[in-house]
Amino acid sequence: MAKSSVTSMTVAGVGAVVTGVGRVMRGRLGAVVTGFGLAHVALGLLDMLRPTVRQHS
Repeated sequence: MAKSSVTSMTVAGVGAVVTGVGRVMRGRLGAVVTGFGLAHVALGLLDMLRPTVRQHS
């Protein structure tokens, strides 16, 4: 697995954990934390779709 793919999965995974914590918190702060986590999930998944640039040595 490429290093960028591992990073993308890590960002998405941390976002999923933060989303779960936000759902447990409830209230306005919980909604903010949930949105922050969902944004990380979306960005992690979008980063996996981004083409990688290979450097030729």
